[in-house]
Amino acid sequence: MTWDEAVAIGSALPEVELSTSYGTPALKVRGKLLIRLRPEDDSLVLLDTPMDERDLLIEADPQTFHTTPHYDGYPAVLARLASLDAPTLRRMIERRWRNVAPARLLKAYDAAETLGG
Repeated sequence: MTWDEAVAIGSALPEVELSTSYGTPALKVRGKLLIRLRPEDDSLVLLDTPMDERDLLIEADPQTFHTTPHYDGYPAVLARLASLDAPTLRRMIERRWRNVAPARLLKAYDAAETLGG
């Protein structure tokens, strides 16, 4: 996977825009961070990943998922783009989007999904 592919996946959600975070490329909804690129290890920062899930992901697929001491104590996991698959990224971005997007966007998105997209 590439950053451009990650952008395409995230941009399928309403009002997601390309931005920056800590000087690196990022996707945001209404100014709230969804994901950001860590160029130093070509990984994505995936927020709203519960600690137990993060630990399981790292144990099950350490080639893709990892963390650094900076993220200790935070519900986040890092994912190497080179081995991350699109369905997993889509699920993780949508979870974060649902946690930070305004309620009216959620309602409209869910209504559209119910009607078949």
